[in-house]
Amino acid sequence: MIIKENNFWKTSKLQHLIYKIILIILFTSSISHAELVKPNDGIEPFLVVQIQLRSLKQNDNPKKDNGIEQTWEFAHPSNQKNTGPLDRFKTMIKGKSYMMLLNHLDHKVVKIKSDDLTALFEVTVLDKDKVYYKFKWAVEKYIKDGPLKDCWLTTMVSSPMPLGSSI
Repeated sequence: MIIKENNFWKTSKLQHLIYKIILIILFTSSISHAELVKPNDGIEPFLVVQIQLRSLKQNDNPKKDNGIEQTWEFAHPSNQKNTGPLDRFKTMIKGKSYMMLLNHLDHKVVKIKSDDLTALFEVTVLDKDKVYYKFKWAVEKYIKDGPLKDCWLTTMVSSPMPLGSSI
């Protein structure tokens, strides 16, 4: 009886260890291969802006510049043409005009106006230095045929307007 009980505990401990190892492997592989959210016709304008801002807020999570890449996914093709390719877009976002969006502390999005094809938002960002900035953020429904048809995509983000320190 003692021998069977001893084997049970050894087997149970081994199963527990295997379970932990499998969980660690699954968790780390899902983080390292996190996929970007792709535009689809079910994502409303407000959520497009939120997806972009949340990604920029954690720009290097789960990998370097993931937030910028996610933002690029929701850039309107005309916007991509003017600001791209992606490496050029990354340089622009990391530049003086938009760097306050990267790894910011907080943001607030308020809808100013919208219709069936366009939406305009006022975005207030608290950057990592605790300075507030305000932006106008415009999204537009893509109407041409193709994989982006009826998707809401960012067409314009204004230059930032500094609002001062939170301190």
